[in-house]
Amino acid sequence: MVVITFAFRYQPIRNYKNKLLQPTLLFVLGLAVTQISGCESILGYRIGQNESGATIERIINSPIAISLKFDAANEFSQGLGAVKINGKWGYIDKSGNFVIQPQYDLAESFSQGLAAARMGRKWGYIDKGGNFVIQPQFDEAKLFSQGLAAVKTGGKYGYIDKTGKVVIPPQFDEAKSFSQGLAAVEIGSKYGYINKSGKFVIPLKFDSAESFSEKLALFKIGEKWGYIDQQGKVVIPAEFDEAKPFSEGLAAISIDKKWGYIDKTGDFVIAPQFHWAGSIYTGLAGIAIADQIGYIDKAGNIVIAPQFNNTYDFSEGLVSVKRGSKWGYVDKTGKFVIQPQFDSALPFSEGLAKVKIGNKYGYIANPLK
Repeated sequence: MVVITFAFRYQPIRNYKNKLLQPTLLFVLGLAVTQISGCESILGYRIGQNESGATIERIINSPIAISLKFDAANEFSQGLGAVKINGKWGYIDKSGNFVIQPQYDLAESFSQGLAAARMGRKWGYIDKGGNFVIQPQFDEAKLFSQGLAAVKTGGKYGYIDKTGKVVIPPQFDEAKSFSQGLAAVEIGSKYGYINKSGKFVIPLKFDSAESFSEKLALFKIGEKWGYIDQQGKVVIPAEFDEAKPFSEGLAAISIDKKWGYIDKTGDFVIAPQFHWAGSIYTGLAGIAIADQIGYIDKAGNIVIAPQFNNTYDFSEGLVSVKRGSKWGYVDKTGKFVIQPQFDSALPFSEGLAKVKIGNKYGYIANPLK
């Protein structure tokens, strides 16, 4: 049984952004009531007066910007978020209003003004009006990047431009998005790199390859990873068990099951010592010691002590972290800005983050913005 006590008093109060509200008669709940479905904590009731007479206003602390009512959802991109409801996908704006009504069987995020959407078994591309500018005809369709998108038809990948014109004919077993003018492609279990004309700039010789980042790309020979430049020259030999792309001048690598960080010459900046390490974003990187995750700076100093079960990367000043069975958000000092309450929570994108409670998805607003 929950017992709620009441008290009346004049008291200046602050809202969740710490802004001072006008002193007024406050009807205080002795127990803060939390509505899980809306994730709002009722701080109290403010009794005021307007032209119509007395008013009673709830004072709440709610991170929810778009209510949790969707069966699936993607991160916001270019002002829109793809969401699924009643078996169909559509797109909402940042107010939660449908801009493109649910009608697609699958839908991806917008990139360079277009989004891949599936009707039946075929993929095409729509504009922000929901119109197919490239008709559904592909077995797979990836995001546009640098004006081109990889599409699959007849069992092979090629590339189209934003008008739907085939620029590079389907011929690849795998094709990754263009980055810094080049794209990693696979033919017959070997990877190389092509330019936007489809010409091989780096021949097929790697067992695996990733997209370029900061002018270097990961390649794999046998069971080891290294880095090449845009001419295909090996800059850092393949000697790592695992490795991640360069970010902010450093790359996380693993040797003998320990992770550390190297610079672009291959020298260790932070010696291998962690059970896991993530890429650096906005000056911080997630690292694991035993089974707990914390964050270090680019010098290897622990900024947030290992204490989380799972995390993502920092974005817009916050990072989603899992403590116990719930996800919340901490700032760069490790302080919880949004308490753990979600069953899943992704990084912020364009001021909003996708969250899940139970089997429904919605979006929360970044309180730092």
